[in-house]
Amino acid sequence: MKAICLPSSLPCFTRAPRIHRVRSELSFLAGNANYRRELEAAVDVVQKACRLCVDLFQKDRGILEKSDRTPVTVADFGVQALVSMELTRLFPSIPLVAEEDSSQLLLDLETSHQHANDASNSLVEAVSNAVANSLSLQADLLNYDELLKAIDRGGKETTSLEEEPATYWVLDPIDGTRGFLRGGMALYVVGLALVVEGRPILGVMGCPNWDKDSTNIAENLARGMTNKNEITDFTRTGAIMAACYGFGTWMKMIPLNTINVDVDESHNGWIRCSVDKCDSLWEARFCIADRETWELLPLSNALEATSAPKGFGERWKPTIIPTCCGSLCKYFTVAMGRASVFLLQVKSQPSVKVWDHAVGMICVSEAGGEVTGWDGSEMFLASDGVGRRSITPGGGGILVTNGTLHNHLLDMI
Repeated sequence: MKAICLPSSLPCFTRAPRIHRVRSELSFLAGNANYRRELEAAVDVVQKACRLCVDLFQKDRGILEKSDRTPVTVADFGVQALVSMELTRLFPSIPLVAEEDSSQLLLDLETSHQHANDASNSLVEAVSNAVANSLSLQADLLNYDELLKAIDRGGKETTSLEEEPATYWVLDPIDGTRGFLRGGMALYVVGLALVVEGRPILGVMGCPNWDKDSTNIAENLARGMTNKNEITDFTRTGAIMAACYGFGTWMKMIPLNTINVDVDESHNGWIRCSVDKCDSLWEARFCIADRETWELLPLSNALEATSAPKGFGERWKPTIIPTCCGSLCKYFTVAMGRASVFLLQVKSQPSVKVWDHAVGMICVSEAGGEVTGWDGSEMFLASDGVGRRSITPGGGGILVTNGTLHNHLLDMI
């Protein structure tokens, strides 16, 4: 296992110290930062993954359905293969934990052979072409075995690890696949984190449809639910968010065009992300899970039992920020200061998948926010006993806030 120098204390996802704003590439890291090489690699590969998603949306989404009835696409597999191959090349001793495995691709490949004795129209072929294009390789230089092995490095091979590794990568190739399929400006996120001793130490999120104008987000999301073809290659931009323990959370807008176009100066600079300053629950902006309604959350009952301050009227209603699909979209929104609170209730099972939360945790905490269980307990990433990594939040849910509102919300929940 690669030796990695640890900071004197690992993150506990509380508010981070402020540092000054800079505009040069990764200059928010000190010259001797322990994780500079890992963070640079993560930023580079997530940006490539975002471009792969945009390209495949235009060409071949190749939709399948997983056993839990959630969709998986060519882009999910393509991103996982791409990230796995790049990280293996650069950090061969650090394991990868990721959401997908190759079983459905193998089944599709077998079906293609049975029906036509030809794999050229299979999903594996589509994934191979996308990954080869992202790595500037000739498609015939990337064989299927190599591709499937790269995917399973994060999926099936993870289950064979006999011991819990002290250091590993966590990847959600596309968090919010339904948002990817919906198109337009619907949000989805490529999320990658490095975990050390049970805590994320750095993370990068790529959001291909992020709108830098916060006043347009609700309108754009509404449009994205109905118009899949509104955004063209000529106007496509996205955002990359990067965080490293002790160095804050930063974001830059990135061009995701498939052709060369001029990009203004702002695309080249990193801007410091900070959570919002809201200190009133009545003025806070909330994110909730897509499957939830506000009325079913414990907080709604607590607020309804409290008299609203003068000026809010008798029928106060919360401001819910629409973020489409995926938990990482909510973390992204809180870290950017567009929402004050993200509430997630965990009902059906006591744990949540690590790839849905790891990178969001470090990004929010380094932006000045806090992430805990509903009982205020710290969240650790650990093995679930079958080789996969999970988080068991205390109190039956996860609370993500700007920090200022955190203790008040814990008391109410």
